[in-house]
Amino acid sequence: MHAELTLGGGMVMLGSVRKSDYMTQPDQVGGLETRSLYVVVPDADVVYQRAKAAGAEITMEIRNPEYGGREFSCRDLEGRIWSVGTYDPWKKN
Repeated sequence: MHAELTLGGGMVMLGSVRKSDYMTQPDQVGGLETRSLYVVVPDADVVYQRAKAAGAEITMEIRNPEYGGREFSCRDLEGRIWSVGTYDPWKKN
C-alpha cells in the first residue's frame, strides 16, 4: 500500500511493510520502533476511538500531558507506533 499526504507545497509519503535491504521492521528487532512520529489532529479522542475500533494496540492511554494538548500512542497492525495528539508547538495551548 502507498499513500501521499500533501499540505501546501509539501508531501509525506507512506508505504506498507516490504522486503528491503536497508530497512528493519519492528517485529525483527523485538517490537522496538525504528522511527518516531507525532500526528497533530483537532480531536485526539475521536482518533483514539477509531484506532481502538480498528484493532490498534494502545501503547499509551489517552492523556493530558503537562506541556499541553491531549494525546495517545498506538501500534498499528503492521507493528508501527504512532503518537497522536492535539499539541501544536506553534499554537498557545
